[in-house]
Amino acid sequence: MEKMSRVTTALSSSALTGHTMHCHLDAPANAISVCRDAAQVVVAGRSIFKIYAIEEEQFVEKLNLRVGRKPSLNLSCADVVWHQMDENLLATAATNGVVVTWNLGRPSRNKQDQLFTEHKRTVNKVCFHPSEAHVLLSGSQDGFMKCFDLRRKDSVSTFSGQSESVRDVQFSIRDYFTFASTFENGNVQLWDIRRPDRCERMFTAHNGPVFCCDWHPEDRGWLATGGRDKMVKVWDMTTQRAKEVHCVQTIASVARVKWRPECRHHLATCSMMVDHNIYVWDVRRPFVPAAMFEEHRDVTTGIAWRHPHDPSFLLSGSKDSTLCQHLFRDASQPVERANPEGLCYGLFGDLAFAAKESLVAAESGRKPYAGDRRHPIFFKRKLDPAEPFAGLASSALSVFEMEPGSGSMSWFVDTAERYALAGRPLAELCDHNSKVARELGRNQVAQTWTMLRIIYCSPGLVPATNLNHSVGKGSSCGLPLMNSFNLKDMAQGLGSETRLDRSKGDTRSDTVLLDSSATLITNEDNEETEGSDVPADYLLGDAEGEDDELYLLDPDHAHTEEPEYVLPQEAFPLRHEIVDTPPGPENLQDKADSPHVSGSEADVASLAPMDSSFSLVSVSHALYDSRLPPDFFSALVCDMLRFYAEQGDVQMAVSVLIVLGERVRKDIDEQTQEHWYASYIDLLQRFCLWNVSNQVVKLSTSRAISCLNQASTTLHVNCSHCKRPMSSRGWVCDRCRRCASMCAVCHHVVKGLFVWCQGCSHGGHLQHIMKWLEGSSHCPAGCGHLCEYS
Repeated sequence: MEKMSRVTTALSSSALTGHTMHCHLDAPANAISVCRDAAQVVVAGRSIFKIYAIEEEQFVEKLNLRVGRKPSLNLSCADVVWHQMDENLLATAATNGVVVTWNLGRPSRNKQDQLFTEHKRTVNKVCFHPSEAHVLLSGSQDGFMKCFDLRRKDSVSTFSGQSESVRDVQFSIRDYFTFASTFENGNVQLWDIRRPDRCERMFTAHNGPVFCCDWHPEDRGWLATGGRDKMVKVWDMTTQRAKEVHCVQTIASVARVKWRPECRHHLATCSMMVDHNIYVWDVRRPFVPAAMFEEHRDVTTGIAWRHPHDPSFLLSGSKDSTLCQHLFRDASQPVERANPEGLCYGLFGDLAFAAKESLVAAESGRKPYAGDRRHPIFFKRKLDPAEPFAGLASSALSVFEMEPGSGSMSWFVDTAERYALAGRPLAELCDHNSKVARELGRNQVAQTWTMLRIIYCSPGLVPATNLNHSVGKGSSCGLPLMNSFNLKDMAQGLGSETRLDRSKGDTRSDTVLLDSSATLITNEDNEETEGSDVPADYLLGDAEGEDDELYLLDPDHAHTEEPEYVLPQEAFPLRHEIVDTPPGPENLQDKADSPHVSGSEADVASLAPMDSSFSLVSVSHALYDSRLPPDFFSALVCDMLRFYAEQGDVQMAVSVLIVLGERVRKDIDEQTQEHWYASYIDLLQRFCLWNVSNQVVKLSTSRAISCLNQASTTLHVNCSHCKRPMSSRGWVCDRCRRCASMCAVCHHVVKGLFVWCQGCSHGGHLQHIMKWLEGSSHCPAGCGHLCEYS
């Protein structure tokens, strides 16, 4: 035993002393209970049923109640309770459905008193009446609760919750005839033991099974419940409807809850799985425990305060086969490790900052500087002097508000509602979304949609202005083709008839094309010109080149020491034989209908500017294919999506991802896509854009996202004639054999979207009802009701 500290607690007639200690059990414990004088504790489980004396230094085994040569399922206990009026009376709930009472005053070794075998399944809970010595209540997995009079051999009352398994039953401390029961469907019921036919009150307390409940020892109407939804809720039962007054969020399913004696707002909890610790919560601070006990190494199965008027000692049993006594003074206090600083942005741009009160007090006197347009607003919660640990993690909150209109998110809502993500060709989707973005003043986004349309929908000829590629021998860096030219100067002398075209009979695609219909030259005023009539500054003539070399001549910046960059002849298919060579551009004007470049003595064609500082010699073959595959831009598009996501515009990233589909989806990992989808859907739901959110979920290909609108959705349909629930097997009612959803206009079964009048309950197909109400306001079913569709 490890002695940590001693404490002496003054009670009404005696004093409890002790320290934190534990003892090893023979088997895992399922439940524990303390006797009235707080000197003994009973431990029960599937393979253990013993009574231990609680001494100052250790636990001492006093009695083993598992006697007999043959093991019996009656001794396999799921719960145990010690009567608080008779120190010799115990009751256990067996896993085989038997309720057993034990009389410790019997002189024989076997202390078993009575057996009640009325339950058909495991009994989860037993509870003695707090002021009536002979009344015992039980709750079973079979959905029934039974009240036993220990002076009789059978139960005196049976309560049916008309529901699933009963997980806990507790008599009210203040109301003599009232008890509460919890169920696996999330309901809590209040019963009067004098009226077993129906419950007095029923309400849904948790989203999932309710495992435990406990009445407050001082406040008459407070009932604490714990469930699988990881929450502990405190309900005020004095009102006409149960009112939730406090809610504590834990990190695991709540298996046990017990109010702390002499502390109005404190309660202890333990978890059913995962978490092995015991927490003491102040319900006024629901997110940080006031105290935590970490002695157990497996799930804690039972907790009990040692004395109803002593808040210092807590007993617990666990599946790690240990029995512990915890001294509250030795508990760790998570509030000491809580971070008193925090920073968070609001949905509309407001900034909240929490800091220690000492820091805020030192800074609260300063005046905001002249340029500070966001003034802080301070909120400070008045501390309760009775609240322990209040000063350890108290913080002051500063809120910085955004200027009116500066943080408007109307563009996000408008974009989400107006974007088209499916149902049209890709080109139309890109054009529509580009128009929407441009109307909202988002020019960069609009230009991105336009570029996507060009990349994936209009793979035409490669513009000369985009051929900023490098060519050369082997893997060495080549010379730029177009970077050394002034396009404005080029445009002044380039005419529509100044072009090289292949003859009508030539079908090869490897001829150089300078097509004015495909090449747009942009001047400084961003004007696009096609086929200008100004004189050309380019001369077509003979050029001498070895092996069809392509190079750039710059007499002002000649570097003789650099190697000559040429393209080998094998890089391009051989050209047809040239039959004629015109002397200059004037010959091209004369031969505008058939501008061939021919000549048996010429192997290449020369295109040179008039400026003496530049000279270009080009081969007469196409450098690139006239069409680039869309996959050529996949890496660039993926980088663009990541750029928008990193900038916070996840809307653009997800929209492009949906519109392009498999064109880019295969190049982005599944985890990244799921993160983008989840972020965008969360934003849509924050702005209550439910329809857009559902559309995004439907269009996503991520499994984790596509199942979001398929979970926790239940549709209950009743027959419109007999009002009975419909089965999910068809559209015909099993009872009255009539179709349930009939359209009042066309008199056919509505298998899709159904709209009905809330006044007369008649309806039908949405389109049919809308068309009917355009001409008449009377119900199409002939009931005479004036229906309205808005």
